[in-house]
Amino acid sequence: MVLLSGLILLPSWGAAVLPASLKEPLDAVRAVGPEGRGNEAAGAAVLVLSAANADAIPALLESMDGANDYALNWLRSAVEAIVQREGAAGHPLPLDALETLLRDRSHEPRARRMAYELIRREDPARAARLLPEFQNDPGAELRRDAVSELARAAALKASGGDRAGAVEAYRRALGFAREADQIDGLAKSITDLGETVDLREAFGWVTRWKVIGPFDNTGGAGFGQGFPPETGIEASGEFEGKKGRVQWQDFETKDDHGLVDFNGPLSPLKEVTAYAWTEVWSDRARPVQIRLGCKNGWKVWLNGRFIFGRDEYHRNMEMDQYRLPVELKAGRNTLLVKCCQNEQTEDWTKEWEFQLRITDPEGTPVRSSR
Repeated sequence: MVLLSGLILLPSWGAAVLPASLKEPLDAVRAVGPEGRGNEAAGAAVLVLSAANADAIPALLESMDGANDYALNWLRSAVEAIVQREGAAGHPLPLDALETLLRDRSHEPRARRMAYELIRREDPARAARLLPEFQNDPGAELRRDAVSELARAAALKASGGDRAGAVEAYRRALGFAREADQIDGLAKSITDLGETVDLREAFGWVTRWKVIGPFDNTGGAGFGQGFPPETGIEASGEFEGKKGRVQWQDFETKDDHGLVDFNGPLSPLKEVTAYAWTEVWSDRARPVQIRLGCKNGWKVWLNGRFIFGRDEYHRNMEMDQYRLPVELKAGRNTLLVKCCQNEQTEDWTKEWEFQLRITDPEGTPVRSSR
């Protein structure tokens, strides 16, 4: 750690500097945890941080990197207090330093979002010039606003009678959108102009699978049990399932959002496990993300290697909910998804499904080359 004229450099959080007197209270805030752990010390520390001047804001935002949600809330509170006090005194915010933080994608997305909000508050024209940079941002916090701006430009074209230009602009916005409500709104705008939208293709959902099941998941035991598909894919084989022999069957989802619904080919069942398998071809070795949404218990394997899983049920599901960084090899790759259903019988627990796509780190689809 390097001292510079009473300032302390925080290399792990970036290039911003923080008054040395604020390091101890900052550490106290970052140490806060669940169930009230450290809250008393954090509350006192935030009072000290909140008394800093505006030049400390970029360093406080950078200190959000790697912080837990409890610490993030405290740090945001400190920054808001500084902004309110300094604004009332007529002191400007350090917009250049905030812009530097904002444009560095390695920082905590919520810190970058707050930097953008502060820039927009002080200099709306500057914020507007920056916004297009975030159309393909990895953080939804900034991408959504950038996509909304594209949609507004498309709407202006439509209202001015430029139908072709509006469709082109809406399609561009659609290619960057990552949230279901925004996606559906953009698709509707396109169809309202008399054009068709293939959302499955636009977002690169993996739509063609082989599925097999049901296997047992009584009492949730199936999540940890290694059924035959986990030990090797035999696409023409038969296996002993929960209530008899089961075999692989072809399945292609027609859902706009790529939902692979096991209730269709296997019928609605409870306390069961099923698998979906597919091939992904790549023209070269490359890093990608497997992006999956699921509200059931699930596991994923790539080329026979277990990647990740979650043993929980019926909490929520959203697009790109889980992002699994993996490496595709050149040529053929195999992808296996395990999806478990629990014992609950309420209407809202009947979903037995997942959605999956393969993308680059920014969410642009990486499609199978075959």
